[in-house]
Amino acid sequence: MSLFKARDWWSAVLGEKEEFDQGCLCVADVDNSCTGEDKIVVGSYTGYLRIFSPHPVKVGDRAQAEDLLLEVHLRDPILQVEVGKFVSGTELLHLAVLHARKLCVYSVSGTVGNVEHGNQYQIKLMYEHNLQRIACNMTYGSFGGVKGRDLICIQSMDGMLMLFEQESYAFGRFLPGFLLPGPLTYSSRTDSFITVSSCRHVESYKYQVLAFATDADKREDTEQQKLGAGKRLVVDWTLNIGEQALDICIVSFNQLASSVFVLGERNFFCLKDNGQIRFMKKLDFSPSCFLPYCSASEGVVNTLIGNHSNMLHVYQDVTLKWATQLPHVPVAVKVGCLQGLKGVIVTLSDNGHLQCSYLGTDPSLFQAPKVDSREINYEELDVEMKELQKIIRDVNTSPGPLAEKEDFLSIFATVSSTLDSVSQAASHEVGAEAVPSVTVKVMIRSRLALQKTKLSIYVESPLAATRDHFIFDFLEPEILKTISLSVFLKGNYLPSELEGTAMASYSMPTGFANQSDDDQVNMLGFRFITGSQVTVLASKTSQRYRIQSEQFEDLWLITKELTLRLQEHFEKQGVKDFTCSFSGCIPLQEYFELIDQHFELRLNGEKVEELLSERAIQFRAIERRLLSRFKDKTPAPLQHLDTLLDGTYKQVIALADAAEENHSNLLQSFARLKSATHLVIMLIGLWQKLSADQTAILEAAFLPLQQDSQELGWEETVDAAVAHLLKTCLSKSSKEQALNLTSQLTIPRDTSRLKKHITLLCDRLAKGGRLCLSTDAAAQQTIVMPGGCATIPELDPEERTTEQDSSNMFPNQRHLATQTLKSETSPPATFLE
Repeated sequence: MSLFKARDWWSAVLGEKEEFDQGCLCVADVDNSCTGEDKIVVGSYTGYLRIFSPHPVKVGDRAQAEDLLLEVHLRDPILQVEVGKFVSGTELLHLAVLHARKLCVYSVSGTVGNVEHGNQYQIKLMYEHNLQRIACNMTYGSFGGVKGRDLICIQSMDGMLMLFEQESYAFGRFLPGFLLPGPLTYSSRTDSFITVSSCRHVESYKYQVLAFATDADKREDTEQQKLGAGKRLVVDWTLNIGEQALDICIVSFNQLASSVFVLGERNFFCLKDNGQIRFMKKLDFSPSCFLPYCSASEGVVNTLIGNHSNMLHVYQDVTLKWATQLPHVPVAVKVGCLQGLKGVIVTLSDNGHLQCSYLGTDPSLFQAPKVDSREINYEELDVEMKELQKIIRDVNTSPGPLAEKEDFLSIFATVSSTLDSVSQAASHEVGAEAVPSVTVKVMIRSRLALQKTKLSIYVESPLAATRDHFIFDFLEPEILKTISLSVFLKGNYLPSELEGTAMASYSMPTGFANQSDDDQVNMLGFRFITGSQVTVLASKTSQRYRIQSEQFEDLWLITKELTLRLQEHFEKQGVKDFTCSFSGCIPLQEYFELIDQHFELRLNGEKVEELLSERAIQFRAIERRLLSRFKDKTPAPLQHLDTLLDGTYKQVIALADAAEENHSNLLQSFARLKSATHLVIMLIGLWQKLSADQTAILEAAFLPLQQDSQELGWEETVDAAVAHLLKTCLSKSSKEQALNLTSQLTIPRDTSRLKKHITLLCDRLAKGGRLCLSTDAAAQQTIVMPGGCATIPELDPEERTTEQDSSNMFPNQRHLATQTLKSETSPPATFLE
């Protein structure tokens, strides 16, 4: 173990439970910044791409939020990241990301923000190549001696080298005798690709040989390769190192000499261009990664080698110059220039520990602060402080507009005591060369949540504002919004006033009305989220209400809520004899229309199920025929059984879709029918002044089912219950009571019998019949309420005018009127808060 530890300059922990390898780290000026400082690019096997620009305040700081320039999830695992000139027509650096089945090239750019740490970075996909084979690794360089651009070579898992000339695919070649992929690099001086095969041989292939070899779009057999067109792929030179290689790098001193460095499992090799060994070093540890780089001394190469003992060794040729301890096992190591500090060592572990460190003593990071030559004017600061304190005191002590219930919005405005340092005057008509401007700050605050707030600024001519209107889509309650504008002299004459006006208009997200001071308001409209409308009208001369809507079932919820709120209101007022009543005929015709719609959907469901059952039987029969034909040892013609099977299958699918759609419509129809049934029960109870027990009997008869089904439906169940009431408590004689009901409930042929029974029930209630569980006819009361079969009574002239106005607003609407008795209060329309 070394006594020296790597000096931690900056560090970060990437993600949770992510995995990294040697190809996942790259250090380069990926965003082509003007300073030329390197950035750290990291990709993970979980698909996350991150770009860092460390800015440590002091040595050893952890990563801050502003250090992460970009983080994006690319979904596919990232095998390798490289930076080079990968886009045609430009020599700017771009980022290449290698996935298992895809190669993507991105441009990284940054937008300068208006405040500190406000820069925004984004990546843009320039092009991508979908790979036909699973990729292992890649290398890049100026293949064939091209100038000003880099080409990419990808090695697949089955030994194919795929070469891409930037946006286009060039060719692919299979390596001879391939078994497992090894590390791959490119030597620009010899224009060769160097790899280590599974035979533990270092092999070099010329680019020209690859270009003119046999095409490898389809891997051919040995005999076909001998007879096929093109030249056979021949290795330039080879060297047996006797062990598997972990990584391979090329270091060039100049165009006349370069070295091939190979990191093995137990040895470290340095080779010449022709494959001869320059030197080798036996390692007494298990290496994990390495990085050769040119030293300041000409002709000397330094090499960083990390191992599995958390150590980093620095070699100069074969001599160990330094050994330092790391907090993790590095799988990738790079050297870069970060924040003007050259030679920063960047290491990455397999679990995402990223660290920037250095060797030796601490560097001097002190920078002299900028000298502020502007002198502070304490008098102006005191004046500004007093003005601000006065504003705060006025807001806190005075009730202001927020104290009034009607005002939900308050506006404050302040005018700067000094002119703008840079005039904001635009398109003025003043003869002077420069027209001054002054800044006005307008602050707006709401007591409730407001929508679509529009703020308008008005100043007397010839004064003008740089902007005279502002729009706020949403204002949060008790949040102060501040906007700034400048006012200047636009015309060539003096204004009569130096005052301005700020006015705001807004809308509130509410659908109900608060209490109004206007005694003439007698109408309230509701629009449901489903689109239907319901209107409530109150008479100005009598305590009567009219509720109207385009759909009969939509009246139920509003009618129920109106009666409940009226009862709550009069209970709070201490009125004990308050009651609600309904005058008019029961709207059975509209109710029967909903019954017919529901019953028709039930019949349609039965027909569709029968057809679906027939087609299913037919489909299974055809399947049996085909299966017997296929099992027969002597093949026989199908006789279009396959066509018949396909047509039957399509019919089964179509019928199943129709059955599903009919079931959905049936559920909606049943919900509408239940709403209408609730409304009819309420109207009958108000009409005949039924007690709670009697209303419960009606509900049990008309609402026996929570959900509808084909086996037991609403129509036959309600018909049996209503018939039982007609033959018991609502019977005319003992003869009717003696009749027995059928014990079997089946779906009827039509709804005529059910509608006749419902009409008869209303008629007998109108003639004095009363609902009870006992069959004693003497217990029935004989009070008869008029209007059982009468039409809706005429309205007062004032109410008729109101209805005409409302009918113009909502044409073709159905009407329903309720009347309240014995209430001596203000107009009830104000109760719906």
